[in-house]
Amino acid sequence: MDSGDIDSPRGAENWAKPVGKLHREDVPAGARNLVEGKQLLGPIQGFGKMWQKTYNMRLEGADVGPSDLIREWKEHFPEFWPPGNQFYAPLTGISPGEVALIRASVAGGLKLSTGVMVLYSDEEAFTLMTPQGHMFAGWITFSAYESDGVTVAQVQVLMRTQDPLSELGAALGGHTQENRFWQQTLRNLAAYFGVSGTLSTQVVCVDRKRQWSKAGNIKHSAAIRNGMAALKPRRS
Repeated sequence: MDSGDIDSPRGAENWAKPVGKLHREDVPAGARNLVEGKQLLGPIQGFGKMWQKTYNMRLEGADVGPSDLIREWKEHFPEFWPPGNQFYAPLTGISPGEVALIRASVAGGLKLSTGVMVLYSDEEAFTLMTPQGHMFAGWITFSAYESDGVTVAQVQVLMRTQDPLSELGAALGGHTQENRFWQQTLRNLAAYFGVSGTLSTQVVCVDRKRQWSKAGNIKHSAAIRNGMAALKPRRS
């Protein structure tokens, strides 16, 4: 093994470099940058029960391999989201370390501004990680693989809600709404390749304990910040 192997571990270029706080230079029209200066939070730093949710779409009849599917998914990622939700990709696309802004529809007609960082990206998968203030703390991995000659697109979420308010919202329909979101995203992806596909969903509670020591995450809540902004009177 030479020194180059030590200094450059395999796949290192596919991972984001460690960051203390998030930063994004440009803010597209319609977006709000509420992730500036925020830290990333994984499932260990979340509050609520830990869930692993796996959504698979078998693309029977589609003439596309896993790597080609991932390339198209990255390039057109915002287009596959359900209506009423916006994903503002960074100028360099979905690349390790880049920050994307999000404007999502949540219960009650509220628009929630948040974002994610690209933690990992290669030819067959990419992972987004949530910052402080997001509805949940965790990772979302998008991947593709071949099974019995059929390409399968997968979304896998490992998460805890970030704070008690988000946990309450999840229990009152938030989990159902999230499931529908990723299921519709996969349906839209399948339609892009000209097929309807076969969808499956698996939801597993990995840890039923709530981490009350993380209840203070609520001070970063994007839901509260967006709600307060919505209540402010508009200037004429």
